[in-house]
Amino acid sequence: MSERSNGNQEGIVMTTEMQEIAITEDKPLLTGQPDAVKEAEIAARILLDQGQEHSIETPHGLLHVTVHGTGNTRRPAILTFHDVGMESKSCFSTFFKFEEMQEIVKNFTVVHVDAPGQEEGAAPYPLGYQYASMDQLAEMIPAVLQYFNFRSVIGVGVGAGAYVLSRFTLSNPDSVEGLVLVNIDPNARGWMDWAAQKISTLTSSLTEQMLSHLFSQEETSGNTELVQSHRERISKAPNLSNIELFWKSYNSRRDLNIDRNSTLKCPVMLVVGDQAPYEDAAVECNSKLDPTTTSFLKMADAGGMPQLTQPSKLTEAFKYFIQGMGYMASSCMTRLSRSRTTSLSSSYSIEGSRSRSRTLSQGSQGGNLPPSPSNTMEVSC
Repeated sequence: MSERSNGNQEGIVMTTEMQEIAITEDKPLLTGQPDAVKEAEIAARILLDQGQEHSIETPHGLLHVTVHGTGNTRRPAILTFHDVGMESKSCFSTFFKFEEMQEIVKNFTVVHVDAPGQEEGAAPYPLGYQYASMDQLAEMIPAVLQYFNFRSVIGVGVGAGAYVLSRFTLSNPDSVEGLVLVNIDPNARGWMDWAAQKISTLTSSLTEQMLSHLFSQEETSGNTELVQSHRERISKAPNLSNIELFWKSYNSRRDLNIDRNSTLKCPVMLVVGDQAPYEDAAVECNSKLDPTTTSFLKMADAGGMPQLTQPSKLTEAFKYFIQGMGYMASSCMTRLSRSRTTSLSSSYSIEGSRSRSRTLSQGSQGGNLPPSPSNTMEVSC
């Protein structure tokens, strides 16, 4: 009796569902209603804007992590780590919300990691708090992968974040499929740098020290709108003492000790603006990496934060980089690449095929072949 009753209930549910479907199908389409592709783009944007926030316990304290996407583990997650004087939103929102980045956002889970105490709304640490070293920050990343059950990631780091992800990759080569390193400085501070930093500490506020780290001298002298907005954000940050702790930790970093024989094993794309404070350090890092797995992108007129000032060019380079790893092979390039006469302000030069590295340049770097019409990257969609 009860089984029959359950069967009737199931039949009622099915009928109701069929009725709901019929009503939906009979509803006339409205003029201008977005199609399926547009709806997917809107859904992806909603996921990106909202995100899911997590606090993850690690061997060296809590990490604040924001995840965008469905958590698909068949592909590596894109994991970001921000620079000193920033947090994930101020460092990456402009780039990942850029219109032409949405194709990537829809195909990958994006994980933004905030260094301890740097996230928006973080409470100041108590006086005398022992902040994590740069090595310890790198040792926190495996807990993030384990928490979300990610087998591997594509790392995107800026400044201090680039250092942390490089250190993590050296210790966990099987967990990283690729690295995009913006403004990387692989070297420890020399005694001259240490002395200059001591003088700067006495003569400049923490906010001005942050600005000189984030921006080129030309940008700070010009006092651009971007510089002004970051000056106001940093100076009014309620967790300014936490920012100072992260800054001191970065300035106490040790040398990555990479060379051609002991280097990053995954594909690497180095990115730096031609006016960036760490241009020379990025060029030096490029000379220490394996040329068959390393791409170098020097961006014209990009200043210290190319992910904020040149998101279109960086998006295109990022798509090429991902395609080189075998993902999104049929992806259309950005509007820049649709032009037969334009390729990231100047020509990309390529060495080798899919199994070898591509060297991307917007200027003449030592050891790179000069670009020619036969090796200029152009994709029409």
